[in-house]
Amino acid sequence: MIEAKGLARHFDVSRPWLQRTLAREPVRILRAVDGVTFSIPKGTTLSLVGESGCGKSTVARLVVGLYRPTSGQVRFEGHDLSAARANPEQRRRMQMIFQDPYASLNPRWRVRDIVAEPIRAFGLVKGAEAQRGRVAELLNQVGLSPLDGEKYPHEFSGGQRQRISIARALSSNPEFLVCDEPTSALDVSVQAQILNLMKALQRDLGLTYLFISHNLAVVRQVSNHIGVMYLGRIVELAESEALFTRPRHPYTRALMEAIPDLEMSGRNRAPVGGEVPSPINPPPGCAFHPRCPLANARCLAEVPAMLGGVACHAVQEGRA
Repeated sequence: MIEAKGLARHFDVSRPWLQRTLAREPVRILRAVDGVTFSIPKGTTLSLVGESGCGKSTVARLVVGLYRPTSGQVRFEGHDLSAARANPEQRRRMQMIFQDPYASLNPRWRVRDIVAEPIRAFGLVKGAEAQRGRVAELLNQVGLSPLDGEKYPHEFSGGQRQRISIARALSSNPEFLVCDEPTSALDVSVQAQILNLMKALQRDLGLTYLFISHNLAVVRQVSNHIGVMYLGRIVELAESEALFTRPRHPYTRALMEAIPDLEMSGRNRAPVGGEVPSPINPPPGCAFHPRCPLANARCLAEVPAMLGGVACHAVQEGRA
């Protein structure tokens, strides 16, 4: 359903032209996403994971068209989205659930108006009575009462607000949802409720998800495939269970080492050291080489290609 090829997004973060000229500073380009390629079959979930600042949310916004790519393309059922962005039907079929349920809902609107906005915008039902019925149906679908439509967002908890966001996303009858860390602002018990709701909706409605998260326990529950991102690139892409049982890239292994050991086995761990390099001035060669225990001279000079689902010279040479 969704295919990204060589997707990149660069931001000019330079100071204003006059200040830069007087200080003789070069142009500063932040490479938020730098050549990402993936595909999502219909009815499945691809999750992108990685440290904060690795470009996950930028990929999400590129996919739904909130950002224009610097290079590369996103295709929806074979059609280039850059050419179809003005198509209302194309927009209706793709929706996004945002990270912060406290900031993504208009505090001045009642819930019924928030959920009904896409219905009005796309002209999906005719008449006020039919619109009210559709809003009530959507609120029931996400575990809320139709009477909640008369309330304002501030009258709800974080988990309930996220349910309202999901109802709003579903109101245009979409086929593809981008979920940008939809549970990160919620406590653990509410996270489980929202994840179970999203899995049930996918099963009942045949939805396709791009799921963004930095919580490995969450993505293991919801994903068919997982892509591990580091400094704007995907370094490993594999089926969910294969990634957790046989991680191959050194960075993926380091992420797995960070998962708490509930069995308290006492085994030695080797957490990843160092700091994430700046995307404004990324290191040459493999971006992970300053923190990688397996790096050699080739890693310092040559960007690894994605082969067999992993972009790592050490794996490809059999040193990992």
